[in-house]
Amino acid sequence: MTSTADVGEVPVPKQERNGGRGGGQTTATVERAADVLMFFAEQRSRTLGVTEVANALKLSKAAVHRILTSLRRHGLIELDESSRRYSLGIGAMKLGMAYLERMDVRTVARPELVALSERTAETATLSVRSGWTRSYIDQVTPRRELIMSVTLGVPYPLHAGASSKAFLAFLPDEEIEHYLSQPSLEQLTPATITNVPRLRREIEEIRARGHARSTAERQAGAASVAAPILDQSGRPIAVVSVSGPIERFLEDTDAHAAALLRTTRLLSERFGHRPE
Repeated sequence: MTSTADVGEVPVPKQERNGGRGGGQTTATVERAADVLMFFAEQRSRTLGVTEVANALKLSKAAVHRILTSLRRHGLIELDESSRRYSLGIGAMKLGMAYLERMDVRTVARPELVALSERTAETATLSVRSGWTRSYIDQVTPRRELIMSVTLGVPYPLHAGASSKAFLAFLPDEEIEHYLSQPSLEQLTPATITNVPRLRREIEEIRARGHARSTAERQAGAASVAAPILDQSGRPIAVVSVSGPIERFLEDTDAHAAALLRTTRLLSERFGHRPE
């Protein structure tokens, strides 16, 4: 008898259709399909062939072809007819965007702020941007006698302090130029950088090392390091910082920066960022 099923369709076991013992086989099929989809998501190459996927996942080429055909029907995978190579489809993008839209940066970052504060024994903060200012929206302070604490919700300009500069440095060039074209930049402390050529050099250094540093630029007596959480397009959606009293903090700045970057890389990945 000729089957009416589409070519490449993953068959549903008879036992499951009849309510019998087909669950194990169906679960395995779903898991293999998920493995294939995740493999595409994790590769730098935009397209993949059946053989590449089969070899990497240790599946038969026939099984991979069936899975890809099924995923194509749901728009999760696309096929280039000329090259016979596959890529992620619009359905995969819709899933990813739906997930990202439902993520709240404060909720996602909170456990990492706690871990970062414990790791550094200093205050860890989270900031978000609004126009040409940014504000703290969360902080975790360490259990020690002398600590730095911030006020949540107060706006600060994007050139004053490590958290502000971490936002500014990772904006597109045209937005940076627009910000720096202001008639004057507000000076919050004697150490705040308001000289535009010096700020340009600072921005280049921040981009090169991946984080910003500040010594009393926003608040007298405080030192900090800060780095952005980047989204899938490479734009900063929030900034994490570690801060403490200058005398104590400067002794461990490099170690704090390393711990900070591990945290922001992890959080950026959760928001869809893939580094170059």
